[in-house]
Amino acid sequence: MIPSATIKNLGILLAVYYGGWILYARWLHPLARFPGPPLASISRLWVVLHVARGKTVIEQKELHRRYGPIVRIAPNELIMNDARSLKAIYGANSGSKKVSIRFSRYPDHFSATDEQLHARRRRIVNHAYSMSNVLQAEKYVDKCTDILLERFAELAQQEATVDFFRWARMYAYDAVGEFYFGRMFGFLQNGHDHLGYLAATDVLIPVMALAGVMPSYIRPIFMLVGFMFGRIRKAFGALDHLTKAADIVVEDRISEAKKAEGRSGHSDILTRIFDIYYNKGKSLDFEVTDVKMEAFLAFFGGSDTTAITMATTMFHIVKDRRIYQAVLEEIDMATAKGELGASHIAYNEAVKLPFLSACIKEGMRVHPTTALTLPRQTANEERIVSGYKIPGGTRIGANAPIVQSDPSVFGEDADEFCPERWMRPGADRLGQYILHFGAGSRTCLGKHMAMCELYKVIPQILRSFYLELDSPSQPCLETKDYWFYKPTAVKLKVQRREIRRPN
Repeated sequence: MIPSATIKNLGILLAVYYGGWILYARWLHPLARFPGPPLASISRLWVVLHVARGKTVIEQKELHRRYGPIVRIAPNELIMNDARSLKAIYGANSGSKKVSIRFSRYPDHFSATDEQLHARRRRIVNHAYSMSNVLQAEKYVDKCTDILLERFAELAQQEATVDFFRWARMYAYDAVGEFYFGRMFGFLQNGHDHLGYLAATDVLIPVMALAGVMPSYIRPIFMLVGFMFGRIRKAFGALDHLTKAADIVVEDRISEAKKAEGRSGHSDILTRIFDIYYNKGKSLDFEVTDVKMEAFLAFFGGSDTTAITMATTMFHIVKDRRIYQAVLEEIDMATAKGELGASHIAYNEAVKLPFLSACIKEGMRVHPTTALTLPRQTANEERIVSGYKIPGGTRIGANAPIVQSDPSVFGEDADEFCPERWMRPGADRLGQYILHFGAGSRTCLGKHMAMCELYKVIPQILRSFYLELDSPSQPCLETKDYWFYKPTAVKLKVQRREIRRPN
């Protein structure tokens, strides 16, 4: 039995330690001069609870309204809302380092914190994700679009209300399957969550977001204790499920290549990745585990992100009938002139439509796919951000929905969906303030796949169906933003419409 005196002394020691820490963190720490919630200055518990509530965007907007452009959200972490200061944090020459968050058991360029390692790994696979390679697989993705249109036609005949986000997710998974693996998974064909992938990511994302903002020494304890709770145990089972799915696809392709003596009949991105492995793997230190990592990231990050943009952009277009009519007229006119394919709209055709392009750009601005601050650790020297001196070694980041509604850059109507802002003189400069696909050397490798899907599906659906919000008076989307900025649903009424053929 521990003597009472020892327990008392231990209590005094802990009280002195934590009292000293609170005194230092609140008033003597290098970040003590930055305002923020009192609890945030002494513990990361505040930011963990903040993320756990799933209302990051709303709460961070309120923080900036209350405390100003730079807010302290943890003892050594700040957030800012100044779009003009993005380059100081995320720029390729900023000297800032990424804070690691690991998704899979494989090392990957997404979570790599060593900038030289990240640059080397990215150079290895960059060409595989080029737009030219994506467009080579475009004709296969048309199969996904055909099935999506068939399902919508069936729902229109039944006069059923459509959850466009649910169907956009299923489309995006099958499209990634075609782009990346040369085959659909079966979401659209079967009309349901194939093998529970959607449910798996829904469970996994909040848990991974919480683990990501916890102190690194707490994460193993969180995971260990988490297995006592069914939901968290299910989340890690989901992660293993997705990882094994990627492994199976890669192993199947290896078996096919052996049977075909190294020749492949596929023209998908996985084939390009395997070309790197077979032709340059030894010299580049690029192994099968690296191929599996790329496949896992395609499963994990290449579907929901695109579906979010597709569904939320469609919501904003349909919600404003002026915008809806304008983009519809542009699509119909281009179709009548033969500028859009009668059966399938090609990316290179749709991207030439100025108002449609403006709608998609505005959709990505108003509702980016991620709503969690992705911090960087500044270099050792002091840095000026938004006019404030930031001490070296500080974690600081921005939340895309916050900075992309900065009125000093996007105007006083920054909170409004206004495609015309991208058609005004000088609009080209706005792109540098968009974090939708990341920034600097960390831009998303799957950007071209996402853009191809958006430019193909949105005009195809608009051309083929009359759309109306199920609740026209709905002022805004209901969202959950643990990490991905997901709408809970996008309910639409759907009716068939005739396509205007070329004269």
